[in-house]
Amino acid sequence: MKKISVIFILPDLETGGAERIVTTIANHLSRDRFEPKILLLRKQGGYLNFLKKDVEIIDINTERIRHSLKPILGEIYRRKPDIVFSGFGEVNAYLALFIKLFPRTKFIARETNVVSEHVTRKEIKFFYNFYNNYQKIIAQSDDMMSDLIENFNIRKKKIVKINNPVDFDFINEKLNGSAKPECFKYNHKNVVAIGNLSARKGFDNLLKVFSRLKNENIQLHILGDGKDKEILLQMKDFLGLKNVIFHGRQDNPYQFLKYADLFVLSSRYEGFPNVLLEAGACGTYSLANNCPGGINEIIQDQVNGEVANIEDYEEFSQKIMKVLQGNYNRDGIKNSIRSRFSKDIILNKYEKLLLDLVKK
Repeated sequence: MKKISVIFILPDLETGGAERIVTTIANHLSRDRFEPKILLLRKQGGYLNFLKKDVEIIDINTERIRHSLKPILGEIYRRKPDIVFSGFGEVNAYLALFIKLFPRTKFIARETNVVSEHVTRKEIKFFYNFYNNYQKIIAQSDDMMSDLIENFNIRKKKIVKINNPVDFDFINEKLNGSAKPECFKYNHKNVVAIGNLSARKGFDNLLKVFSRLKNENIQLHILGDGKDKEILLQMKDFLGLKNVIFHGRQDNPYQFLKYADLFVLSSRYEGFPNVLLEAGACGTYSLANNCPGGINEIIQDQVNGEVANIEDYEEFSQKIMKVLQGNYNRDGIKNSIRSRFSKDIILNKYEKLLLDLVKK
């Protein structure tokens, strides 16, 4: 039986959500049925170390996404894969225009965000006029699905909803023998937030919330890097937030999550936030901003977390206080995530999608 060749397309394998998901899918697809390859614009990033050796990497060595189209199309023409799986919004958009050049190859786009919130440049929005050329489009949440149908006229039958998987084995391996971070103050409650330091992640709102908790024994640990780092540091100083610590990007964020008293998601919008799933996989209760992007599909109220409006700074700060005074069942939190989003459940959905596509 001929194996189904699948080329996944990403800019790189830096430690982000889309990269994590594609690495997980490529690693765990059945090797009896599939032959996965990953095409990268740049061969770099932390997830290169986690990719199985039998996954071929195609490196087109291009800095800019707009310059990558010709080499991507060249590789597809030369290799003639059964399936091309594009996993990054901007590449998905550009690629849509050229799908009909390859009638024997099936094309899948996996969206990473609520598109109308995320895509602001007119020249990229233009390419979404051709999005129905894809045989299938993966949305991670109901919010993403509705957005594609209502704002981009994508045909409903083209869209399949598949939530993100959580790799418990990977997380547990990272937690094996990990100790409580030294920066976690004794006799303080420790709150953790993780994400790219950009406007989308709403850390400015989180700092305003914590300006109301200055006199409490609560530390906020923010993990991540990004273009807004300097602005956020200035804001922290201006608000006099001595108990807020910026740690930069961490190789092992899971030890922070495991020992945290609370995880906070402050985003303005999401796709389907992996970090919320991973906090739950570490047994940590979450408080999330009520934003578009599948939050309400992940949070089971007062089981693994709660949802509130972060822009009501006073109410959100009181919610943090209330949650920190409660006790939550860590095993119950883990099971809430495992029973719905474990790697095996989600990867079965991906395999079925790929197999059904090739049969058509």
